Amino acid sequence: MSGRNRSLKVGVSGVRGMIGGSFTPQLACGFAQAFGAFVGRGAVLVGRDTRPSGPMIENAVIAGLESVGCKPILAGVVPTPTLLYLARQTSVRLGIMITASHNPAPWNALKFIGGNGLFLSESRAQELFDIYHQQQFPLVEEGELRMVEVEKYPTEEHFKAILKYVDAPAIRTRKFRVAVDCCNGVGALYSPFFLQALLGCEVFPVFDTPSGLFERDPEPLPKNLPALSRCVVENGCDIGFAQDPDGDRLAIVDEQGQPIGEDLTPALAASQVLNRHERGPIAVNLSTSKAVDAVAARFGVKVYRTRIGEINVAEAMIEKGCVIGGEHNGGVMIRSIHPCRDSFSGMALLLELLADSGKTVSALRAEIPRYAVVRDKRPLSAYRATRALRGLRHRVVSGTVSLLDGVYIDLGEGWIHVRRSNTEPVLRCTVEAPTQEQAEVWLRETWDKVDAVLGPDA
Repeated sequence: MSGRNRSLKVGVSGVRGMIGGSFTPQLACGFAQAFGAFVGRGAVLVGRDTRPSGPMIENAVIAGLESVGCKPILAGVVPTPTLLYLARQTSVRLGIMITASHNPAPWNALKFIGGNGLFLSESRAQELFDIYHQQQFPLVEEGELRMVEVEKYPTEEHFKAILKYVDAPAIRTRKFRVAVDCCNGVGALYSPFFLQALLGCEVFPVFDTPSGLFERDPEPLPKNLPALSRCVVENGCDIGFAQDPDGDRLAIVDEQGQPIGEDLTPALAASQVLNRHERGPIAVNLSTSKAVDAVAARFGVKVYRTRIGEINVAEAMIEKGCVIGGEHNGGVMIRSIHPCRDSFSGMALLLELLADSGKTVSALRAEIPRYAVVRDKRPLSAYRATRALRGLRHRVVSGTVSLLDGVYIDLGEGWIHVRRSNTEPVLRCTVEAPTQEQAEVWLRETWDKVDAVLGPDA
């Protein structure tokens, strides 16, 4: 079986796979039918990113929804946080986002939005998958088919909510010079307008053709941002922003062209929310930097840690009354706007931080404790990854172990987190330590233990 056919991933992050392999129009239609059966004959928002396969999958989703009596409302090419906001703030409240987010261009996916304007929880997602596997959908007759509608201005209310939350006039007064790497995704359609027309910035875009043919690796990691760094330096920008293809993740480059890492995006955002807007606890996932804890300690608030997956952080925010949430991958989640990862909220909040403080990004970065973070992954089947995790937990000789999500080892001055990916058939290992050398030692020791569990064929 080819890698394309083995690629299907089904879990809390939706259903994703490779076009031309496991992710087919038939599969998309079937899951849309299952979703329609799951939620009843209501209206369902449908959005997509810029991938070339998007229109094909969109048509399959429309067919599936209509066949079970749902009314598709097309938002077109939109940021994922916009579709989530629309679902929460309108009477529709349901949606399907067609995006594989940070996965390479050959991938695509369906992400399901429940009645609360959030992605389905793990338990509700499992109910949906059970309906899909039964393949018994309540098909409607011709007279019951409902016409497709189009949402003409999908980002309008979302952007208004962001501008209402931050001090937009203060940002406009500063006339920041901003570079933005849109990764040929939805940001190419919306980010220059958002930053220039709404926030008064002078914008220098990178990879701003919305082709879905990504000119860099779609993950906004430091190693993937040399073009953005050059743009910042060459144009004397105050800050550089990097998005992923669907606009929910955000990374930062400072005024010297140095990427500061996705890990620090939620920490800087949290410092601004707690200082300027509202005080309250923070929710982050297990793989988020301890820099967030340092910010929380400065303001005397608590940090709650969750399993990986945006919905897990969102649910913790709601349950614990958190004012902001975040993820290690550059996710910024502001409850007063909408508890979902939102690069547009993040950009506005960080520009407000620059305006309020009068400091540079590098100076603000220096105020937060510096940790070294290394990430690695290995291709492993679900069975072998599970076997590795079971064996690893018995080989831990120091630190406090949590099994909330894979194996998490709190070592006091740092941590190690090993888990199965929600989006790829891999085992991930993330390490945070006081120094790069220590982080690499812990990473190597962890992989050695995994190899010992799996044996010579690891």
